[in-house]
Amino acid sequence: MQTVNRIDPLRKAVAALRRDGRLALVPTMGALHEGHLALVHEARKHAERVAVSIYVNPRQFSANEDLSAYPRQLARDSAMLEAAGVDLLWAPDGEAMYPPGYATNISVSGVSDGLCGGSRPGHFDGVATVVCKLFNQVRPDVALFGEKDWQQLAVIRRMARDLDLARPGVDAIIGVPTVREADGLAMSSRNAYLTPDERTAAAALPAAMHTAIGQIGAGESIALALAALEADLLAAGFQSVDYAELCDAETLAPLAKRGQAPARLLVAARIGKARLIDNMPA
Repeated sequence: MQTVNRIDPLRKAVAALRRDGRLALVPTMGALHEGHLALVHEARKHAERVAVSIYVNPRQFSANEDLSAYPRQLARDSAMLEAAGVDLLWAPDGEAMYPPGYATNISVSGVSDGLCGGSRPGHFDGVATVVCKLFNQVRPDVALFGEKDWQQLAVIRRMARDLDLARPGVDAIIGVPTVREADGLAMSSRNAYLTPDERTAAAALPAAMHTAIGQIGAGESIALALAALEADLLAAGFQSVDYAELCDAETLAPLAKRGQAPARLLVAARIGKARLIDNMPA
C-alpha cells in the first residue's frame, strides 16, 4: 500500500492505479473499525483499485465539539488498511487540504436542514466542502459511504448531482448498510467515548428504534411512537435526545403519516461524552 500526503505525489499515484482499471474511494476520518472495512470490501466489488482517505476535517466541527479529542491513530489505521488490501492511503495534512488563503465553502440546502444540520450549524457545509475536494483530488470512478450517516449520504448525493461530479451512467455514490455490534449498536468511532456502563445502556438505542418502527407499522401514530422512543432512551440512561424523526428517505422531509414513499427513522441521542446517531428503514 502506498501512502501519500501531498497533492503532487497523489496525482502520480492515482494515474498509476488508473492504468489497471476503475478506482474507488472510501473517505474516512480515521479511527477505523469493522464498519470502515466493510466499505473497503464493498469497494472491491466496484473497482479494480481502492483508495482510502484519512483526514479529520476541522470544518465539520463546531467550536464546542470534540475536534481535539477525536481519536487519531494513523499507524494502526494504516496497518488495518494494508491488511485489507487497500492500494492507496491519502492522508493529507491541514495545509494540503486547506492551504493558506483558502476561502471557498460549499453549502447544500434542503437535505442539510434539520436533524444533525439543525443542531450542528455549518456541519454539512464542512462535509460537502471536504468531500468535494476529495473527489477532485482523487477523481474516483465510485465513492462509498456508510448508511449510518444517512443525512450525510443524502447531502453528498445531492452535491454530486448538482455539481456534475458523478460520471454519466455510473451510480458513483454508493451507500453501504450499517455494520452493527452483536447487541445492535451501530459501529462508530465515537463508541470509544463510552464507559462500560454507558456502552451497555447504548444498546437501548437500536432496540427502541425497532420498537417504534413496529408500532408505526402496526398503525400507531408517528407522534406517539416517537415520544415513546424518546422516553425509552431517557429511561435507559441517555441524557437527552437531539431528535427522533420519521422522514422521507430521499428528501429527509419529516413525515406526519406514512405514505407510499420509502421512509427512514433517524435518531440522535447523547449518553456520557458521546452523541450517537442511527437510522433504519421504516
